[in-house]
Parts: sequence; C-alpha cells; structure tokens
Amino acid sequence: MYMILFLILALFLIFLPQMFVKNTYREYLRFNTQSGLTGAEVAREILDKHGLSQVGIEAIKGELSDHYDPSAKVLRLSEDNYYGKSISSISVAAHETGHALQDAYNYMPMRARAGVFPIASFGSSIGPLLMFGGLALRAFAGGELGLLIAIIGFLAFAGAALFQIITLPVEFNASKRAVAELANGGYITGAQELDGSQKVLLAAALTYVAAALYSVIELVYWAWQLFGSNRD
Repeated sequence: MYMILFLILALFLIFLPQMFVKNTYREYLRFNTQSGLTGAEVAREILDKHGLSQVGIEAIKGELSDHYDPSAKVLRLSEDNYYGKSISSISVAAHETGHALQDAYNYMPMRARAGVFPIASFGSSIGPLLMFGGLALRAFAGGELGLLIAIIGFLAFAGAALFQIITLPVEFNASKRAVAELANGGYITGAQELDGSQKVLLAAALTYVAAALYSVIELVYWAWQLFGSNRD
C-alpha cells in the first residue's frame, strides 16, 4: 500500500512538473522578442558586460539541455535557444548566464553544491542499493550487520537529498539574475514579454522544487523503513 502511494507521489513530483515546464517553454518558444536578438547573442552581451569574455558559448543538441559547465567555463545552449529569438530562448540563455555570474562572483550556495556533488552522485546511485540490500540481509540473516549497511546507505542517500535542497537557492538566484539582466538590458520590453519570461523561469524552478521535495519524502520513507517498520 505504501509503495503504491509512493509511486503515485513520484508521478506527481517528477513527471507532471517536467510536463509543465516543457509546455510552458514550448508556448513561449513561439513568441519572438522585440529585441530581435538570439539567446546566444543575449548571453554573450550579458557575459561581456560583466567582464566574462573568457566564458564560451556553444550550441548543443536536445531540448532544454542547456547548462553552464563551471570546469570548462562554457555555457552550453540547446540549438533552439542558441539560435532562437523567442521569449523562451533568451530567458533560458539568461538563466544559464546567471550560473556563470554565480561562478565568477563565488556565490556560496553554488560552491556548497559543488562540494556536496561527489557525495550526492555516490548516494543517489549506491545509497538505495545499500539500504535495500542491508534490510534484506537483516530480514533473512538477522543480526546488526544488515542494519549497519542500510544505515550507511541511508547516510549516503541523505547527501543526495542535501544536494537537491542546496540546488534550490542556486536555481532561484540564477533566475532572479536573469530577469534583472533581461529587463535592465532592454532584451525584454513590455509587460507581456516580462510576464512570459517570468513564467518560463518559474516553471523551470518548480521542477527543482519538486525534485527536492521528492528527495526529502524519499528520505523520510527510508528512515521509516530503517527505524520504524523494521525494529527488532
């Protein structure tokens, strides 16, 4: 029963927010801005204004595959956003420049997220396996070794949940920077363009909120499995 409820919750917190952001993104992909600039051009101007001419901009395949690579100092935009002149295109491009600005100005949550990433990468893949394997070992063989293995897995997975939580201020701050740069730079004009840009960025932010909430709920679920339902 609990597993069924958990799967339903996963549907709401993972797939529905992704559908929402794609639908919102595609809606405003149809409306070009009055500036007539592409996402790549907007990103280049914003970066250069902040003295970040060394940060490169590349076009990549895929929808909403946009990201900033802090190790390579490269902003990678999906082709629709690199070449596109739409509200969605320049909004996403500006959001990614927000991450480049965070990197340049040593934004603390971004540094913290980078520090947690190795633990999160390990925890998200290995943590559930250790928890499941430890609980199974405890159920069939008894003793405390299985519980110890499960607790180690739980702590590893907690690192993955922490990563999702730290991601929230990083993403919201990047979007805040994006809206400010777009409005102050004249890249978006009028209430309609501003409203569309904010909707695109808010929809994207909600996916991170849903991911963080899902991680916390999953962590609580495993805590209940370890310390609640499986007491001796």
